[in-house]
Amino acid sequence: MALVGYARVSTLDQTPALQRDALAAAGCGRVFEDQASGAQANRPGLEAALAYVRDGDVLVVWKLDRLGRSLPHLIETVAALEARGAGFRSITEAIDTTTPGGRLVFHLFGALGQFERDLIRERTRAGLAAAAARGRKGGRKKVTNGDKLARARAMLAKGLTVREAAARLRIGKTALYEALRPGPEALDPDN
Repeated sequence: MALVGYARVSTLDQTPALQRDALAAAGCGRVFEDQASGAQANRPGLEAALAYVRDGDVLVVWKLDRLGRSLPHLIETVAALEARGAGFRSITEAIDTTTPGGRLVFHLFGALGQFERDLIRERTRAGLAAAAARGRKGGRKKVTNGDKLARARAMLAKGLTVREAAARLRIGKTALYEALRPGPEALDPDN
């Protein structure tokens, strides 16, 4: 069993010395580092650490927020380690998934994270339903009203391209293409 450390600092002003010292004191023989925001998905040091960890090894971090971008990302990373037979340890929070108590605490974190996601989803649905009941419709407002669309069609009939017509009307070409696309009523032969 090897203890493999991972340290991360967010800015160039910060130094990982504190984390490095704590990981060395915990017994980590190898420490991987990143100097990047936790929100960044591309962290070469973390990817290297995860690739280096073998069955029976334990990935050690100074603090939980050093590993995961968010609770779901943290849970996903630890689950991937667990699936490979590796453990996870956070020094500051005293979480160690190689022990029954540590696994329990970590799974409670996972359950709380799922509960939070479900609540957000439920509130979003309720908000959308309430807005629809008041007659509000989601999405962007259309930039091509009837007048602009008629002017665009006239320009296109004179030989202008969609890009040129959109530029003259000061709207995006994608919005103009969308407005020009025939809707279901245009396809109905009885209409």
